Amino acid sequence: MAKKYIILDTETTGTGEKDRVIQLGYVVLGAPEIEVYNEFNSSEVPISFGAMEVHGITPELIEGKPACVETRAFKRLQELNTNENYMIIHNAPFDLGMLEKEGFETRMKVIDTLRVAKHILPDEEAHRLQYFRYKMELYKEEENEAKTLGVVIKAHDAIGDVLVLKLLLSKLKALVSEKFPAENPVEKMVDLTNTPILVKTFRFGKHKGKDLEEVAREDAGYLRWMLKSMDTLDADMKYSINAVLGV
Repeated sequence: MAKKYIILDTETTGTGEKDRVIQLGYVVLGAPEIEVYNEFNSSEVPISFGAMEVHGITPELIEGKPACVETRAFKRLQELNTNENYMIIHNAPFDLGMLEKEGFETRMKVIDTLRVAKHILPDEEAHRLQYFRYKMELYKEEENEAKTLGVVIKAHDAIGDVLVLKLLLSKLKALVSEKFPAENPVEKMVDLTNTPILVKTFRFGKHKGKDLEEVAREDAGYLRWMLKSMDTLDADMKYSINAVLGV
């Protein structure tokens, strides 16, 4: 069977442990016909006002909708969930974590475009999807992409982010091919997704703007304190601090 590529985005009730999926949107590439899924679903968890501010989904939009696991989108995603296929997400741990709450555990190879971008474009001031939408002028290509897929772009819609993500994926694939010409770019993106990122510069706190190696020489105790006391420290920062401390 031909490999399929699932480019996916979710909208949720919020970002906390108890929050849940309220919209699942994705496209399936790799077959003669492109599949498009984009469905609202109900949730017993109320939508936070902060989430509404971001995605504009109100309780009225999901009232009477089926549960996530009962949607066509979720059921088809389960059918696609094999190790031959690829899942492409921007900030994959978040969306996959939300889908896990619905009983979905991916067996697909995962490409996290956020992590790939951090590897390939480490000096960008941000790596958010919307940042790249404007920085790479992806917004100029959205309308044609929507026509190609037979999708109507609407405000507050997960499929809109999927379109941007599809365009970003193409740009990143070209950059990966340029940087690693001897390697398969898709497999290399999977590899980069699973490779720790060596953070070079502080982007927060009292040492903001300083090189990590410089701080290791001048204030190693602060770095050790960060490892011990900061529960919110992400895996890449922990990896980088341990690297510069020689742990």
